[in-house]
Amino acid sequence: MIIMSEYILGKENKIDIKSLNFDELTAFIKEIGEPAFRAKQLYDWMHVKRARNYDEMKNIPKSLKEKLEQKCSYTCLEVVQVQESQIDGTKKFLFGLYDGNVIESVFMKYKFGNSVCVSSQVGCRMGCWFCASTIDGVVRNLLPSEILDQIYAIACYTGEKISRVVVMGSGEPLDNYDNLLKFIELLSDEHGMNLGQRNLTVSTCGIVPKILELAEKKLSINLALSLHASNNDKRKELMPIANKYEIHEVLNACKTYFDKTGRQLTFEYSLVAGVNDSDEDAAELSKLLSGLNCVVNLIPVNPIKERDFKPTDRSHAVKFKDKLEKNRINATIRREMGRDIDGACGQLRRRYVGEKK
Repeated sequence: MIIMSEYILGKENKIDIKSLNFDELTAFIKEIGEPAFRAKQLYDWMHVKRARNYDEMKNIPKSLKEKLEQKCSYTCLEVVQVQESQIDGTKKFLFGLYDGNVIESVFMKYKFGNSVCVSSQVGCRMGCWFCASTIDGVVRNLLPSEILDQIYAIACYTGEKISRVVVMGSGEPLDNYDNLLKFIELLSDEHGMNLGQRNLTVSTCGIVPKILELAEKKLSINLALSLHASNNDKRKELMPIANKYEIHEVLNACKTYFDKTGRQLTFEYSLVAGVNDSDEDAAELSKLLSGLNCVVNLIPVNPIKERDFKPTDRSHAVKFKDKLEKNRINATIRREMGRDIDGACGQLRRRYVGEKK
């Protein structure tokens, strides 16, 4: 007998069926008196064919559909708005959730394939100075199915294959740790989308205990740390999390993650003109990261109207990159995408909510 509290509960306190892994779904189907093979059919409809409701599941009997309607909620995100960049074809999606909240996701086309950036929370409580997602704080965590369905909905809308996923949208993924792990399990399940974990990147602002806990899982996912400063004092000005976890403590946790998994580390560094882009910053950053198997991803920051800062211009960003590379630190400059469509994280959601109010 399965204890109901083991299931993730969604809308109206029902079982969130799309958040169950294959074994959990099989056990649930048996518990409600159905043959086990129905679980494979249901899982295939949800995670391979990506049915939007039970009615689309042609080989599922009506009696079972009625049971599922009674006992389960079925996550299917509503496309509220889509913005498409005229510059690079990037698409920014605003999705509606069952409780009236909205979240953002981004679809990006690269030479190596299509990438989707998904949110892990409604809002964020980390308070990073340059991020629109965090201005109004966090509303709630997303269920595993709500993180996953961002990918499914974008794949259905665009008709494109998704080859890479980054959990780098609104929210701090490690602040929604358990649901993040279940999402990773579902995304990489051979019965479902079967995306290789090496094609998944999780970004964090640096919650040290959760980085260490994730390291012990020895998954094959990539870890990206939002660093954004070359010393702890400057990081405190940009990221409140630095008041709790000192910069060297965070970097040591990242090193542990590399030692446990063998996955190269990525350090995200948003370049803000006159704030963290000086020659001294480049030299200090080089010293800070010396000896780590890592790459620094330089990001000219996307300006938001609520904050008074400007992105570092392209030529200065290139000079900053060159200084790092002269000090044997691998560095790239992220291709600027979606600048003409509320490109910064949280901008579209914030504008939409503001207009509704």
